[in-house]
Amino acid sequence: MSNKLKGKLGENRAKEFLLKNGFKILETNFRYSRYGEIDIIAGKNDILYFVEVKYRTTNKFGMPLEAITKAKLKKICNCANYYLTLCDKKFKSYKISALSVFNDDINFIESVEC
Repeated sequence: MSNKLKGKLGENRAKEFLLKNGFKILETNFRYSRYGEIDIIAGKNDILYFVEVKYRTTNKFGMPLEAITKAKLKKICNCANYYLTLCDKKFKSYKISALSVFNDDINFIESVEC
């Protein structure tokens, strides 16, 4: 299985998890030029969530959340700020979130600091 296909599988499992937990998926793979990409943008209870998804089938290269570096978070924050300028609907607040999929385990961290 290619890495691209594995990534799609992980994002699909993440979307299923979010939908089951009351989130509405607003965007997927939102790109802001060369500045970054946000895997999933979701809303729940007037809060906008910018979700970074990490998927692993083995811990050979570390656990999924270990792959979210400070540089990656900075790109996500820049991309989120750009999205907020385009967003028609006003949300009470927003959060940068992380969701890891490791085999059958899903770990959702609702708020991550940039």
